[in-house]
Amino acid sequence: MDYEVGQIVKLKKKHPCGSQEWEILRVGADFRLKCLGCGHQIMIARKLVEKNTKGLRDKIPKVQA
Repeated sequence: MDYEVGQIVKLKKKHPCGSQEWEILRVGADFRLKCLGCGHQIMIARKLVEKNTKGLRDKIPKVQA
């Protein structure tokens, strides 16, 4: 899979806040992910992200009124 900054990744395990979706903030040997439920940010090894990815989608752009 190709991971890019701004994409939303769904992981197998839930975060303690209950969310499974994370926004990718940084891509490299390590990933920086931001939980979409509570906003908590983590650094995690690429290997773990690739292993635990359940789904991947593009970020939904915000609509301005």
